[in-house]
Amino acid sequence: MDERVSGTLCDEMRANTALPQRVLAALAVTIFATACSNSGAEEARSASRKTTTTSTSTTTTSTTSTTIAPIVAPDGLGQGASGPAVMELETQLAAQKYDPGKVDGRYDLATFHAVMTFQKIHGLKRTGRATSDVLNKIGNVGAPGALLPGGGANRVEVDLPRQILQLFKNGQLYRVVDVATGSGKRYCVDGECATAVTPGGSFKVFFRRNGLRVSRLGKLWNPLYFNGGIAIHGAPSVPAYPASHGCVRIPMYVSEWFPGQVPNGTPVYVIGGSKAAVPFNEAAPDGTKGTAGPASTTTTVPATTTTTKGGVFPPPNTTTTTAPPTTTTTSGVTN
Repeated sequence: MDERVSGTLCDEMRANTALPQRVLAALAVTIFATACSNSGAEEARSASRKTTTTSTSTTTTSTTSTTIAPIVAPDGLGQGASGPAVMELETQLAAQKYDPGKVDGRYDLATFHAVMTFQKIHGLKRTGRATSDVLNKIGNVGAPGALLPGGGANRVEVDLPRQILQLFKNGQLYRVVDVATGSGKRYCVDGECATAVTPGGSFKVFFRRNGLRVSRLGKLWNPLYFNGGIAIHGAPSVPAYPASHGCVRIPMYVSEWFPGQVPNGTPVYVIGGSKAAVPFNEAAPDGTKGTAGPASTTTTVPATTTTTKGGVFPPPNTTTTTAPPTTTTTSGVTN
């Protein structure tokens, strides 16, 4: 009922006191019911408008949240991950001369080793996983610096303290990879025992073999000999810590391209270790011990890097763990 009509009826009721009380009562009930009905309808329309607005707002918020959802898991990136974040990570690693393998957005074993190398270079926890410390740092640093800038245009630098190898070609850093060198432990082969050590010094690559070679120093894949029977060679296991019988282990995928970039005669500088004998006085397969340059004493590794701006990653929050610091040495295991 229109409010003006109900008001008129009320006036008439007050004016016409002669109307029977039952009629007045009936009119009063009708007016009250109509007013309540109108009020309820208005409240319903208002509630409907509020509901519609809230629903629209909720839908918009949900869409926005999905669009800006983080692309990096809270515990970082690891083997098996894939997508734009991994692609950007691999791109950054390759630009800084690490070797993540094919830049394809897939976090495979090559990406794992490249991240491990980055962690070794920058003093981060050696996990091979791109955790927040890696992702926060990689966009703000450049390629690693040379340890021996005067060592020649083409050379190999083996950094024992940080367990990395840097290959220089034509005076420029070509690749940096992670390695595992002598564990420093005693081990025995056929009743003879020796200490697993990678001697420091200046050497040259003098002999090589394709494929697998087995010696008292272990199993060597595509070895490049530079100090008697000590070689740079591929190995299935390249952990975050020194673990070999004396050789310089590199990941298997690296050993596929590395010999082709390092001809015989290339200088090899083993930095951060003392002069020592080759375990078992092991010689190369041709019977020679190689020609070494002046042996170095223990050397402090310069912690130099160049700084450039790079890409930005969503920084995940995570904790990391370190690799176990132990290894066993038995006859026949990989060097």
